[in-house]
Amino acid sequence: MSDVTLPGITRYERLTRIRATDPGEIAQAAARRRRRELPGEGGRLLIIAADHPARGSLAVRDRPLAMASRFDLLDRLQVALARPGVDGILASPDVLEDLLLLGALEGRLAFGSMNRGGLQGSVFELDDRFTGYDATAIDQMRLDGGKMLCRIDPDDHTSVDTLESCSRAVTELARRQLVAMVEPFWATRTETGSVRNDLSPDAVIRAISVAQALGVTSAYTWLKIPAVAEMERVMAATTLPALLLGGDPPDAAAAFADWGRALRLPGVRGLVVGRALLYPPDDDVAAAVDGAAALVREVGS
Repeated sequence: MSDVTLPGITRYERLTRIRATDPGEIAQAAARRRRRELPGEGGRLLIIAADHPARGSLAVRDRPLAMASRFDLLDRLQVALARPGVDGILASPDVLEDLLLLGALEGRLAFGSMNRGGLQGSVFELDDRFTGYDATAIDQMRLDGGKMLCRIDPDDHTSVDTLESCSRAVTELARRQLVAMVEPFWATRTETGSVRNDLSPDAVIRAISVAQALGVTSAYTWLKIPAVAEMERVMAATTLPALLLGGDPPDAAAAFADWGRALRLPGVRGLVVGRALLYPPDDDVAAAVDGAAALVREVGS
């Protein structure tokens, strides 16, 4: 697959036409979508993540605009969602609506991304405003839950606003018996002003400890966390279900090995991976997704 967008325009003209002339079709597609259940005891999940563009994060490895073409991204997502072993997707409203109109979400789980306001590289990056889905819309669109980024910097006063907003979202989702997928990080700004997530075991444990206490109940809260060193100690910090995030790993083989080790731990219920599978080094999306699905199935069997 390439970054060239022109060949995909004809293929997606229908989406633009519907959005311009019959926008109500989006809600109708959501209403008739065939849903599926969350896996039961011992079940594992493979979720494809596609909410990065909404935060202005378009780079993959050394390609600064890898995710800039919506047509190319949709091509890749449809390949991924059609592979056996893929359970669903996590995305912002615009991406999920495109996939709904394309019929690509039938029989798949769908999680809506809620706070994308902390744009990558901005001076307000840690002010993670809720600019996407809210709990009411997630329920009305018949989605299976909502995901929120919860970065905590003790030196940034906006972190308390993020915590309060995430707490409110957890509560509102739980009242509707919908999954609240919380992605917590202990974060800091470097000397250059960029935001860096602390991936040390102690920092991940600290972030988990704060995130799992958000809201009036944690009954429907799941964690989305990185696979880091000393994962046994990290997972001992919580009784909540956890899904491993993928990020943009420089070494795909090493990332798969880390996921494989962490998936064997109690409480780890699967993967939520985007760029590592959608934009693999060899550009073979199907093979990358199949490899991740095999890893999840092997551990879950």
